[in-house]
Amino acid sequence: MNARSHLAPLALAAAVLTAYRLWVIGHLGIDLYVDEAYYWGWSQNLDWGYFSKPPVIAVLIAASTKLLGNSLIAIKLPSLLLYPAIAFALYALGRRLYSPKVGLWAGLAFMSMPLVAALGLFVSTDAPLLLCWSLALIFLLRALERDDWANWLACGAAIGVGLMSKYTMAAFLPSALLLIVLDPRHRRWLARPQPWVAVLLAFAILSPNLWWNWTHDFPTFRHTAEITRVGHGERGWHPAQLGEFIGAQWLSFGPLLGVLLGWALLRSGRLWRDRAHRTLLIFIVPLLLLVSFQALTGRANGNWAAPIFVASCLLVPAVFLADRRRWVVAGVVINLVASLAAYHWPDVARAAGIGLTAKNDPYKRARGWINMADGVAPYLAAHPDAIVVGEDREIIAHLVYRLHPIEYAAWNPDGVPKDQYEIVTTLAGKQGRDILYVGRQPEIPAIAARFESGATLGKVVVPIHPDFRREVYVFLLKGFKGY
Repeated sequence: MNARSHLAPLALAAAVLTAYRLWVIGHLGIDLYVDEAYYWGWSQNLDWGYFSKPPVIAVLIAASTKLLGNSLIAIKLPSLLLYPAIAFALYALGRRLYSPKVGLWAGLAFMSMPLVAALGLFVSTDAPLLLCWSLALIFLLRALERDDWANWLACGAAIGVGLMSKYTMAAFLPSALLLIVLDPRHRRWLARPQPWVAVLLAFAILSPNLWWNWTHDFPTFRHTAEITRVGHGERGWHPAQLGEFIGAQWLSFGPLLGVLLGWALLRSGRLWRDRAHRTLLIFIVPLLLLVSFQALTGRANGNWAAPIFVASCLLVPAVFLADRRRWVVAGVVINLVASLAAYHWPDVARAAGIGLTAKNDPYKRARGWINMADGVAPYLAAHPDAIVVGEDREIIAHLVYRLHPIEYAAWNPDGVPKDQYEIVTTLAGKQGRDILYVGRQPEIPAIAARFESGATLGKVVVPIHPDFRREVYVFLLKGFKGY
């Protein structure tokens, strides 16, 4: 079979899965997840950086919503389109390293991954990160084989944009260095300017974000240090967290494909002798070990090692297609069935007479926000000149997305930012102003003490499940006296 005959089924699978996921988003009846509403807010005020992430995700959402409006699908569309693009990049990598057949199954493995099935419904920084990682690897392999500048510069640009998507992209650099150092054919590049210029280009692309952090007292770096517990007193040995992290990687890749990946890694000593296998192992093992150590000594979210799945989706079919093809096929099928079950769990539960609850609804965190904001809307309409203040970023993000208040701010008396709203909004200089405060507590004495008077306007309750609801209280606080 020629390359086109392998590319066509991948294109068909990507188109069908993407169309299906678009339908699922509407079928599930979900609202924006908090991070999506948060990122949408960033996209309305483009900058070189934000509290917890670099700016690429905001730029992508801004482009999508500029074309399609601020609808749910428009905000989610960047991820929905980028994941199929990653599958095609994997096809190109598989074709270069092995064969079009391996490329096809690498793309199918990626599109069927539970991690992609979950993230494919939500816009996140992982989509541009994984695309940039895949493209950087393509350009790196080309650059090592050709005596030119173009591929080195393209590789540096991909790394730079990846860093502007998520700082995890920095892990690409030591793996690339290892690839060059460990292969005698490539070591000559260490004495040539192209790789170093590519690195400089990557950091030149990142430099506006570094400048933004410098001018804002490094909030993104502080946030990263906080969530990883760097310099934190809680660091120590946490075997249970390491076990959870490894389990998350297995589940993210899929039950059977995860077993095959583990089997391949156990055979890495033998696989190392093959140049293509060695390339993939270099882009899996170092990052996996690094984040595993982070999980053991601090904490690590399941998606922090997500770039390992770029090479993993290639390694599994490359190792097992020849003599265990049925296992690879079964792994992809199992992933698709699991994704189907997850997408339609609410339908299955209703058909089986099982009531959805806070414990068994995986989409609960994306439900009820629009109704909550609509419940606050009459209070804002009655007091349009009041500054809208939410108790936390979840509330602020959804109120701003839905209601577009004239003025809003975070409540931040200590002046230490804990989210983007506390960086870009302030109540300083707003003495004498009225505030519409939306929070989860029925009484706010410490906050009310900062005003001349205050009154509870009402309570908004959004029932979602018998044991789960959105509930906020709305207060009118008059005459702000300052912090």
